[in-house]
Amino acid sequence: MSATSPIALLTPGEPAGIGPELVCQLAEHQVPSWVAVADPSLLADRAAKLGLSIEINAVESLDDLPAQRSGQVLCWPVAMAAPSVAGQLNKANAQYVIDCLNKASKACLSGQAHALITGPVHKGIINEAGLPFTGHTEYLRDQAGVDEVVMMLSSPMPHHNDWPLRVVLVTTHLPLAKVPQSITPARLTQTLAITHEALKTQFGIDHPKLMVLGLNPHAGEDGHLGTEEIDTIIPVIQSLQAQGMHLWGPLPADTAFVPDKLLKADAVVAMYHDQGLPVLKHVGFGQAVNITLGLPYIRTSVDHGTALDIAGQGVADLGSFKAAVAVAQEMLCGV
Repeated sequence: MSATSPIALLTPGEPAGIGPELVCQLAEHQVPSWVAVADPSLLADRAAKLGLSIEINAVESLDDLPAQRSGQVLCWPVAMAAPSVAGQLNKANAQYVIDCLNKASKACLSGQAHALITGPVHKGIINEAGLPFTGHTEYLRDQAGVDEVVMMLSSPMPHHNDWPLRVVLVTTHLPLAKVPQSITPARLTQTLAITHEALKTQFGIDHPKLMVLGLNPHAGEDGHLGTEEIDTIIPVIQSLQAQGMHLWGPLPADTAFVPDKLLKADAVVAMYHDQGLPVLKHVGFGQAVNITLGLPYIRTSVDHGTALDIAGQGVADLGSFKAAVAVAQEMLCGV
């Protein structure tokens, strides 16, 4: 790895899940373009159990990294508290998961590294260990000290692989009853502004086009099915349009996700989690990538969980992990 090359770090996530073995399988199939932040013994153990012919090469720092090759993982070490068994959660290793994330994200914040690719974690076992953790996105936001970040998921579109479907969420993990009150002018404006800027600076799109969905069925139907569009969404769109942003909407969500509309948009802005993500995951599950916009570095992640039921069996699908690495590399090239 060249001294001038941008460095991407990869955290495998929950040690009992499929993350560690996906890291090893990925390294066996291609030349890694990342440095794993993990316990080297964990990766070596998973590789051995799956019969993978890879070498785990521990590195003491990110300076002067050796050249990478297929079958080798460069690993920036973090020690587990206890041995890990595939498929069996152990809260003794919850702090290890956080330590990996801290080490990697701090390196990105300091400029030592430039992108972070995260494997799946198990929020329940982290919380059970007494550690406050609601998710990668919120954790990385707070650690970076930024006011707000935006969750984007991206996936290839069937029959249009050169034009990705990107879905941005105004609200994320909230009960439906709390969504309307959370879509404030300030929050919507911030979401649209962060998305617009990230598409320009991290994706190389000079004039981003954003399609904005309504909150209510039929986008409120002129106030007959709800007034959030009239009171909040339309005024925000008009204000940002006056500042030069290319936005249109609010569109009814049930007719927005059709090719003739999607091929005119660089991103779709959905008001809540299950308005936008079921469509994206239907067309691209296993190939989708979670991207956090608004951080001072690039962060991508898989679209799946820890899959404890199949961990250690070597049957987990590499698709989303490969896509998360590829998207991070594409974004690094565009910065």
